[in-house]
This record gives sequence, structure tokens and C-alpha cells, in this order.
Amino acid sequence: MKKFAVFSLLIVAFSFSAFGQKRATVKADPSKDVRAVFDRLVEGIRQADAAKVMSIYNKTEDILFFNNNGSVTRGWEQMKTNREASYKNAANVSLETTGVRIEMLGANSAYLTCKWKQQQEYNGKLETASGRMTLVFAKIGKEWKVVHLHTSPDNPDPNRPVLPSDRDSFNRDNNQ
Repeated sequence: MKKFAVFSLLIVAFSFSAFGQKRATVKADPSKDVRAVFDRLVEGIRQADAAKVMSIYNKTEDILFFNNNGSVTRGWEQMKTNREASYKNAANVSLETTGVRIEMLGANSAYLTCKWKQQQEYNGKLETASGRMTLVFAKIGKEWKVVHLHTSPDNPDPNRPVLPSDRDSFNRDNNQ
């Protein structure tokens, strides 16, 4: 009987220790949320959907965009206007991104870099371009938003002029 009591006590003790251990909490990977925002951007570009594209950017007039045609745009509203004007002339857009890398800078900031290759019909003419992109993200409230964009083409198109509104808004605000 003593053996049975000792055996039962050991089983109960091991049971409590096994079930008493706290489960390791699995922390969510914040880079997945950043990637989801980036994927929404890529989808919006492919669809030539200015509203979807602009939804990922922080809606402020201080936001700064370094565009792939060499221009600079300051302000969310100006970029929205530019995208709407450009997207109405674009069709059959394909965009491929490679080498996507996300670097978390803390709990509320990150940057993403990648290479991109885009093909589209613009005003009825086939265009191709490629380059590199850096997006800076900040967690604003509960959402990840892009607070800065820098794109650099591999081969800038000399036939795509810098829009006066882009050049002037940056120069005016920076006294350049």
C-alpha cells in the first residue's frame, strides 16, 4: 500500500509540474504587418488604384516622396492628385518586387527595401522601368503607415518631365 501511495504522489506531483508550467507566449512578428501594408501598395499599383495606394501613406502635408522620375513631392494631397492624374493614363500594369527586406527599427518604426520592375501601357505606349525603393514606416495609432518614400530608377526616362508642382513644392518649402 505504501508503494501505491508513493507512486500516486509522484504521478500527482509530476502532473502539477507539467500542467503548472506557463505556456511560452508567441509574440506577433511586427514585420508581417509592415509586409501586409507593402503588399497592399503593390496591389494598388498593379490595379492603378490611387485610393488604395494612398491609403498606406501617412496623411500629412509634411510627408516627402522622392519619385522614380527624379522629382520630389511634398504632401499627401499633392501626391494623391499626381497619382490620380498618372493612373488614368496607365493600363495593363505589372509590377514585380524582389529582394524585399524589412528592418525593424523598434516597436513602432521600420524600413523596407526592394528592387522593382514595372511594365505598363502609358498613354497607349508600352513602358518598362526598374529600380530600387525604400519605404520608411511608422506605427501611427494601431496602423503601420509609410512616412517616407524614396524610389530610384535604374535608367531614368528623359522623356518623362518633372512636374512643376512637384519641383516647386519641394523647392518652396526648403528654400532651394
